[in-house]
Amino acid sequence: MVDIIGHVGMALIWLAVGWFLYAERAALGFVALGVPFGLLPDTDLWLRRVFPTVHHHGITHTILFVSVAAVVIGAILARWVVPWLEERYVPAFEIGNRYAYAIGAVWVASLSHLFADMLSAPDIAQPIEPFWPVIRQAVTLDVFYYNSPLVNWGLFVAGLVLTAVLWWWDDKAHAVAEA
Repeated sequence: MVDIIGHVGMALIWLAVGWFLYAERAALGFVALGVPFGLLPDTDLWLRRVFPTVHHHGITHTILFVSVAAVVIGAILARWVVPWLEERYVPAFEIGNRYAYAIGAVWVASLSHLFADMLSAPDIAQPIEPFWPVIRQAVTLDVFYYNSPLVNWGLFVAGLVLTAVLWWWDDKAHAVAEA
């Protein structure tokens, strides 16, 4: 389990795929749309306050949950948020299918959370079973300690730097294409 800032950094790293799928502003929109959902699996921390049987690293830390949530949340974003983005920042032709765009952003960011937790669990939390219910086995790589400021801030800075570099690179490629 990575700390919040580490999860945001990991989401930025994973959302870099958007720079290869979309043009400049659409790619930046993909990243911005997805980043908050890098924290989606941790909704179990809030749910367990209402439902005591919910435990951290349980069902919300599965590919099944992330996929279903991405479809539901992505459909909502595609209906109300993506048109707003298109109207103000991104020409519609750059995004293509609004639903695929929004669902993809939520899904990629949420999957990054599972991966980050696999890298650091089970230091002080239970390991996750990302393939539940198909495979009921914990998956852990245990590469680093979750409370490490170096790791968490390192992921965040790496995500910011990667995003900035890809934005710069895409801007330069777009300028060359227009010339």
